[in-house]
Amino acid sequence: MAAALPIATASCSASVAVRPAPQLPPPCGLRRTCTHSNAPSTSKYCGSVGAQEGGRSHGVHSPLAHSAQRRLRGGLLVSQAGAAGGMGGHGGGLGEPVDNWPKRILVGLAVGYIALVVLVPFFNVFIQAFAKGIVPFLEHCLDPDFLHALKMTLLLAFVTVPLNTVFGTVAAINLTRNEFPGKVFLMSLLDLPFSISPVVTGLMLTLLYGRTGWFAALLRETGISVVFAFTGMALATMFVTLPFVVRELIPILDNMDLSQEEAARTLGANDWQVFWNVTLPNIRWGLLYGVILCNARAMGEFGAVSVISGNIIGKTQTLTLFVESAYKEYNTEAAFAAAVLLSLLALATLFIKDKVEQAAAAESRK
Repeated sequence: MAAALPIATASCSASVAVRPAPQLPPPCGLRRTCTHSNAPSTSKYCGSVGAQEGGRSHGVHSPLAHSAQRRLRGGLLVSQAGAAGGMGGHGGGLGEPVDNWPKRILVGLAVGYIALVVLVPFFNVFIQAFAKGIVPFLEHCLDPDFLHALKMTLLLAFVTVPLNTVFGTVAAINLTRNEFPGKVFLMSLLDLPFSISPVVTGLMLTLLYGRTGWFAALLRETGISVVFAFTGMALATMFVTLPFVVRELIPILDNMDLSQEEAARTLGANDWQVFWNVTLPNIRWGLLYGVILCNARAMGEFGAVSVISGNIIGKTQTLTLFVESAYKEYNTEAAFAAAVLLSLLALATLFIKDKVEQAAAAESRK
């Protein structure tokens, strides 16, 4: 049964029925207020939940209006990203209770699978690392080769994450705000690092920048070393982490209402002011989420870096390469010590990611 909902507009008051799957309301000539900013909206469509009566439509300002808003783009009905920048919906839904045996069996299988594949190996790393006590663990952590590998890992993240953050932001804005030939193909190329093996990536870079590569003569003239050097490691890491930021921002920018940016330009703001004061606040949570994923991938990269770096101890070795090298040399305590540090970095990443999602969810509920 449809629920009766009173609606007050500028000229009338009516009681209408709200359907479970509301359709996009027709254009309304009444002046209305944006549900997010309390400022006059430039959109020709009324509020976020459409209520129809006799061919007319007016907005209903419900709590859902703060997290999603219906609008039209290219003939498709999509949801607008709210103040949380498209995030905040993770884990916030109401699920059905597990009240029968089939559901309990499925949940048990899922928990058991996760425990077997993720939790048991994860905790085993800590058990093996501290099997002989904390003193040997600290000795391995203070080893010069270990410290150099940690330094290289942090340097790679420090270089690649800001560069891919800037590239991802600029690329996402230009791809969503413009239409041009080859746009679909270009967006498909952004997923190339996901589909190519990291080992193949390292081999491609080695063939391009090696002694017999396409750019070998230019590199010799300029004295720049790429293969078996930090430069090549940075290039490989940038390649494998390229999609994370841009792929987080494209859906948010696609669903974002452009009326606020148009209003800012109407008031005389330039492109930088529009980005800093209007666009960035709307995408900040998605941007931060992409940065977290990009950083996690950069610190954990192995295949591409292994090929192009040569895994030279004390020179081009990262923590992931140190784990492999120490384990192959039967120095398992050092390998597990490095693995513990990588695991702690992963836990810190998960903690920050969870806090970002909680902050985004809290903001989207306001």
